[in-house]
Amino acid sequence: MNKQEFIKAVANKAELSLKDAAAAVEAYGAVIAEALKAGDKVALANFGSYELKDKPERQGFNPITKQPITIAASKTPVLKFGKAFKDLFN
Repeated sequence: MNKQEFIKAVANKAELSLKDAAAAVEAYGAVIAEALKAGDKVALANFGSYELKDKPERQGFNPITKQPITIAASKTPVLKFGKAFKDLFN
């Protein structure tokens, strides 16, 4: 499912226009991104939680030259699904 298909599914499920559903999907992503940038964790009951994880600096290598390189420390967003959501599939 791509973004446009997702927006259509949201519009049908919530009985919204495509324009309103698109705005809702965009707002959802923006709110989560803003919260994560501010250092907050976003927990959605019966779905999951979003948070930023710190990835430490590590050693890697250039696959072409085989020279070692240092990969800088970074933060990456992580989504952990909740038990209730996982149970829908088992």
